Amino acid sequence: MSANLEIAGLRKVFATGKPAVDDVSFTVEAGEIVVLLGPSGCGKTTTLRCVAGLEHPTGGTIRIGGELVSAPAQGRLVPPRDRNVGMVFQSYAVWPHMTVRQNVAYPLKGRGLGRDDMARKVAEALDLVDLADYAERPVTQLSGGQMQRVALARSMVYAPRLLLLDEPLSNLDAQLRLRLRDDLRRIIKRVGLTALYVTHDQTEAVVLGDRIGVMQNGKLLQMAPPEEVYHRPADLFVASFTGATNFVEGRVAAREGEFGQVALPGGQMVTAWLARGVEMSSAVKIAIRPENIRFDAGGANSFDVEVLSQRFQGVQTAYELAAFGTRIEALDTGTTMRHAPGSIVRISVPPEICWAYPAASATMEV
Repeated sequence: MSANLEIAGLRKVFATGKPAVDDVSFTVEAGEIVVLLGPSGCGKTTTLRCVAGLEHPTGGTIRIGGELVSAPAQGRLVPPRDRNVGMVFQSYAVWPHMTVRQNVAYPLKGRGLGRDDMARKVAEALDLVDLADYAERPVTQLSGGQMQRVALARSMVYAPRLLLLDEPLSNLDAQLRLRLRDDLRRIIKRVGLTALYVTHDQTEAVVLGDRIGVMQNGKLLQMAPPEEVYHRPADLFVASFTGATNFVEGRVAAREGEFGQVALPGGQMVTAWLARGVEMSSAVKIAIRPENIRFDAGGANSFDVEVLSQRFQGVQTAYELAAFGTRIEALDTGTTMRHAPGSIVRISVPPEICWAYPAASATMEV
């Protein structure tokens, strides 16, 4: 039966002395999918491995279904085999000498199940991942996507309290990743499993997660539903990691509620959403996603800018624009390049998707 996961003050320090996980706290409710998102080395996989019991935390507590499974200060550390969690790795980790059915049945051995019960559970798991017709096939004859489905079925067949997934789609080609990504959420939700999923792919995180936790340098920067992470990034790093590539320096000239007027070096004024920590007259960096810049549009934050270059990308065109005293990139959807280099075009950036952060609030390395 699915259980909730509670992590409080989790800390993991390896021999180097720098925390790989630094005071991370969050809860995953029963039946919820939480995705940890971040670049390599940010601590997301170490967090997952601590939950699984494959790494021994330095501090903090981990509870699964209310049971304390890790508390270094109390000398508490439940072995991985006794935590009743399922895990799906980057590699398929299937046994090549076994059939699909034998791979999925393997975790049920030694659990005191009768032959009929075991056969029923295996059949249900294979049906869930659409591999019922492949039950007797050797796994070596399957595609990469099918082998990952076998690994998923094997991790769910014994009804774990919690499912852990460590970048399970990273070894698949682009088309397979898209198909299995959508199927994964459907399968996990259909079973009602609690899941903690690790990835560096923001699109994957948005599609799969009920909530997304963005990590950097061992710290959890933001934990929120996908739309909030996407439309209200907590800081410059979250904004940049989730797709903002344009950064414009300015200074806050006026404020009204969550929004303010930001003076730019060229004398222009931009209305922007002000993140936490932004004060009157303080220096800020405005983050703008290329796809949020609108062409031939009026309203707030409308400006005439020069087109410097264009790059046709099939279903969209990427433009480099001279704007706000710097160069910015904008995306225009459609299969036609509409604006020639050297031309003057009208653009707008709606204030709600134009975000201002304290200029020195975060590094942006990804």
